[in-house]
Amino acid sequence: MLPRRRPQFTQENIDQQLQQIHLLDPSSSSENLEQLGPVIKQIHTNRQQEIFLRTAQGLIDSKDAEIEKICGDNYQDFISSVSTLFTVKSYTDKMKENIQSLDTSVSQLGRGLVEKKRTLLQSKKTAANLDEAIDTLQACLRVLDVVNRVGEMIQEGKYWGALRSLEDIQSMPTTSLSQTPFFQHLLSSLPSLRAQIKDAVTASMKQWLLEIRNVSTEVGRLANEAMETRTRRWRSRREKDQSLRLSRVGSAVEMITYEKTEFNVLDNDTIRVDFTPLFECIHIYTTLNSLDELQKSYQADRKAQSDLILPNPLPLAFLPQLTQEISGFFIVETHVLETTNAFRSEREVEELWDSLVVGLANSVTDALRSERDPEEYLRAKECLLSFIMTLETSPYSTDSLQNFIIQLFEHYAKLLEAQFSRRFESIVHQDDHLPMQIEATSETEAVLEVVFVADSDKTQIKHEPVGKRLAGTSTLSQIAQIVTNLEYFQVACSELERSLTSLRSAQRGGVIRLTARASFEATLTRSLGRITGLITSKLDQFFELSEYEWTPPTREDAPSMYLYELVNWLTTVVDSLVIKEAYKDEAYKGALEYIAGCLMNFLTGRDIAMLNENAISNILIDVDFLDEELKRIGRSHLSSVFVELRMTTSIPLSDTVHEYLVPAMRHTSYNAVKHKRLQSLLEKLARFGTTQRDLGARELAEKRRKEADAVGRVFPGEGR
Repeated sequence: MLPRRRPQFTQENIDQQLQQIHLLDPSSSSENLEQLGPVIKQIHTNRQQEIFLRTAQGLIDSKDAEIEKICGDNYQDFISSVSTLFTVKSYTDKMKENIQSLDTSVSQLGRGLVEKKRTLLQSKKTAANLDEAIDTLQACLRVLDVVNRVGEMIQEGKYWGALRSLEDIQSMPTTSLSQTPFFQHLLSSLPSLRAQIKDAVTASMKQWLLEIRNVSTEVGRLANEAMETRTRRWRSRREKDQSLRLSRVGSAVEMITYEKTEFNVLDNDTIRVDFTPLFECIHIYTTLNSLDELQKSYQADRKAQSDLILPNPLPLAFLPQLTQEISGFFIVETHVLETTNAFRSEREVEELWDSLVVGLANSVTDALRSERDPEEYLRAKECLLSFIMTLETSPYSTDSLQNFIIQLFEHYAKLLEAQFSRRFESIVHQDDHLPMQIEATSETEAVLEVVFVADSDKTQIKHEPVGKRLAGTSTLSQIAQIVTNLEYFQVACSELERSLTSLRSAQRGGVIRLTARASFEATLTRSLGRITGLITSKLDQFFELSEYEWTPPTREDAPSMYLYELVNWLTTVVDSLVIKEAYKDEAYKGALEYIAGCLMNFLTGRDIAMLNENAISNILIDVDFLDEELKRIGRSHLSSVFVELRMTTSIPLSDTVHEYLVPAMRHTSYNAVKHKRLQSLLEKLARFGTTQRDLGARELAEKRRKEADAVGRVFPGEGR
């Protein structure tokens, strides 16, 4: 690269530059040396000092020569001018001295003025500093006042306002105060103040938890009373409106009705639970980004309180108050759960619920372990059931508690059953099985109010003479009374089944059936059989007096004498029994069946070896007498018990054995005849005929024997 060519200064350039600094400007009265700097700088920059000096020296020399020429030409003028100049100089020196004297004086005055000005400026600066200090102090005082106010608000419980004040201090705009150590120290103390607010609001919440624990029982009591009132109101409405009979408390229909008169157990005339401390604490902790800490602390506190609810051991008399306290505890928890968004989780509350329910069940179980009074079990069950109904609308599961109530009821039923069994057995053993003796009409009314008796029976009992004894004291009467008692128990079973079925809130599961009904029916059957047995045992005594002649030469015209006494005794005894007509009918039927069986046994049994047709006719005369007596007492339908006897005896008397041997005739006309009995009767007739000397009688006997053999060959399954 070629070196840069340096510029060269000519005479004109130098003159021009000198004129620029007014060295050659005759009109300039002062030397303007300020412009010399750029020229010298440019000369030095271009490294032309020597050239410039030579040029300037040449210029000076030319100017000196010019001055000498001018001076030579004007010497006199120059001398006079010099003299004038000296004069001027003397004046100038004198003026200079005056100026210096004046300058000294002015300097002295100026120095004092400057000093005063400096003092004034210092005073103004000091005043400005004082103003700034005052402003700063005032700002500090305002901040300190805010800080002091924060402490007062903490004491007054205005925690959110105190926290907002701290936020305002921290977010103050940048000022001179912001750079002071005081403000920096104040900012460093804000976490401590926030901690004070946090501690204070936590203490307030802790105090609130203590108050909540103290009022939980009252809240539960009010909720329980509200549920009882609600239940009574709905029961009254169901009684008036049959369409609501199957709707229970808590159903959709009842809930819609209850919404119109809903009772707030947390805010009423008796008690008002203020949740402000909790809400404020949640808000403060949320602002401080410490909500998790509060949630853990709250859960721990409520867990501790729930553990303290259950006493160990549990007095059963304390159970209602205990369930009310638990109800109040979870009513509060439900309200907190519904009003604080995500502060409380359902899982945490359910853990408290499950733990407390298990503990409650265990405590009640331990308290009832040695209890033998069923009423204690019933009171515990009713108390727990009321507890469940009180918390029915809550989100907590009551399945385990309901199962526990079922277990309590099972224990109650067992104890009640055992107690009732002992009392019932004692009453039965002490009972003389005689009708109740009523001496006054008021006693009749009192008894009819508590027994299960049909309205028609009540009317009949009321119209009977007071003090009348409905039966004697015989054993048969006692059994009849047992039958009456069993009938009452059957009616009681029906009434209890109807009542228990109607008590159901819904008709699921069908009609309730008591297992005791079958036992009473079986016992009633045995009792009726016992009546029949006692009657038949007496009938045996009559038959021992019968004294029938089995081979009479002639037929009788009148029934046997023992039958008169038998019928008179039978009608008297049976009609005197205090039992239903249907049972009397069964007693008559049983007695007549026994009579028919005895007469049949005479004719076909092994005790009588032989008989003739006259004996059979005499038996039929007795049967006709019994039929007439049955018609007389209005029980002619019982004559059917003699059908077999009549059919069996009619075959040999009418000589229709051959018809009986025809299957079609046997099944239509003689279906009640048993061929074995007919065979035995024919054999007895044949045996009698073989003892006769009359040829006709002997031939008839042979015929009876053959007929008996023919009947014996009939299929043994028929006629049985």
